[in-house]
Amino acid sequence: MLLEVKNLDAAYGDVQVLWGINFQVQEKSIVAVVGSNGAGKTTLLRTISGIMPCKSGEVLYNSESISKLSSSEIVKRGIVHVPEGRKLFTDMTIEENLIMGAYHLKDKNLINKNLNYVYDLFPRLAERRKQKAGSMSGGEQQMAAIGRGLMASPKLFLIDEMSLGLAPLIVDNLIDIVMEINKRGTTVLLVEQDVQLALEHSHYGYVLDTGRLVMEGKSEKLLNDPKIKEVYLGL
Repeated sequence: MLLEVKNLDAAYGDVQVLWGINFQVQEKSIVAVVGSNGAGKTTLLRTISGIMPCKSGEVLYNSESISKLSSSEIVKRGIVHVPEGRKLFTDMTIEENLIMGAYHLKDKNLINKNLNYVYDLFPRLAERRKQKAGSMSGGEQQMAAIGRGLMASPKLFLIDEMSLGLAPLIVDNLIDIVMEINKRGTTVLLVEQDVQLALEHSHYGYVLDTGRLVMEGKSEKLLNDPKIKEVYLGL
């Protein structure tokens, strides 16, 4: 198993956000974690990627605990987090932002290879590589955020709320790219408020509700579950 989360609790100071989270991510799969706003999805990713500590429990990557590692050490092991809200350096060009994603790589040939890979996936970024990131549309900025993550050669790609605030056509394009990334061998953990989008384009799914996992199963089965249809899809 590529990633295992065991009995994970997380808190901001005295305010606990996650309770007893247990889940797994199989190598080369797309796994979705879905739930409403405030369910704890972003906190879950922040804990896995080392941005915030576990209160208790453990995160295992390739059967080795990474719970005590810094976020930079976790990136070096192949776990890369694309944050909600994109978090680009707006005064830097697209290409400068992309290169920042490869900060820990020393091999210039690998950096160039990754840059070409990103431009192959996102021709729009190649066309506008010298444009400042802050002048780009929301969809283009999300492309750049994903591209920046790919520059680090991820084995496990954590993507937080990719669809937030974007037009449906842009989201369709981005999810196609995510599926292509997965086909090329990268495992994806997709956190989404858009339950239908996430479950339609993943292999396995978990439902997070107020800090607790309440359902799990093959994504197709979850998508057809009456409770999911009623609570999350309004059907």
